Amino acid sequence: MTSKKDRAIVVSALKHAAPYIRLYKGSVFVIKAGGEIFADPAQTSALMEQVGILHQVGIRVVLIHGGGPQSTQLATALGLDTTFVDGRRVTDGASLDVAMMVLNGQINTRVLAACRDLQIPAVGISGVDAGLIRAHRRPPVERAGQDSVDYGFVGDIDSVEIDILVKQLDNGLMPVVSPLSCDETGTLLNINADTVAAAIAAELGAEKLILLTGAPGVLEDVSDPRSLISYIDRAALDSLRDDGKLADGMLPKAAAIDAALADGVSRVHVISYKVPDSLLLEVFTNEGTGTLVVNDIGALTPAEQGSS
Repeated sequence: MTSKKDRAIVVSALKHAAPYIRLYKGSVFVIKAGGEIFADPAQTSALMEQVGILHQVGIRVVLIHGGGPQSTQLATALGLDTTFVDGRRVTDGASLDVAMMVLNGQINTRVLAACRDLQIPAVGISGVDAGLIRAHRRPPVERAGQDSVDYGFVGDIDSVEIDILVKQLDNGLMPVVSPLSCDETGTLLNINADTVAAAIAAELGAEKLILLTGAPGVLEDVSDPRSLISYIDRAALDSLRDDGKLADGMLPKAAAIDAALADGVSRVHVISYKVPDSLLLEVFTNEGTGTLVVNDIGALTPAEQGSS
């Protein structure tokens, strides 16, 4: 039997969350979750339970997933080398086959299975489906003082056919998006999931883009988890990158954050999936758990600026 103290805690929590539920009901949140989250069934279930609550209180959620660790693991098992340049994966023909198996096969299906268990009406889709993401193969990238880099079968986004996702959202469904895409000739292309999430968030006019990662958020010192930056604007984030203070894995995220904010997304959150209930805490409390990135810190509410 629930004690009076426990009942009081539950009621207090509901009252505290009510203003946020009213504020965000009907809004679109784009959530990007790295593949490392889905390597553990318990972590997968914990995250999807939080996502399910957002869906159930009327927030229109689009979930984009990565698959980096699983792709690397499978490539290693197959005797394939994995190369990264500036935090981005080089994808040759064999690596593309691995990405297809992992992203569209293993991870997307596992996320959908977790949604089924939690009674979330989710539907799996990739950038290939119905031309959701139209892309072209990235040309070799010139690097100052270094050899150019050919990323192989890696795509740069041309456009997003956003009506495909809107129709699903309007029908009460939650799209679960794999970032695999293709060009106009049907050549498959691997696209960074952060980049896909930013493009989708911008096209949907999302209220929030939330990036779930293993790091606590954006750090002033990458070697010190205690140097978490609670809120930061685009200019300061650019300065961190230019000063070499962003680790490889954060570089694509910084680029995606910059693109999302430039294209109209007003709030981007970088939070850790390792913090229990981090997604709910970030959405339903002022304090949050990670880093909030905006165009202009002056536009933050006093409550947001008081977060820690």
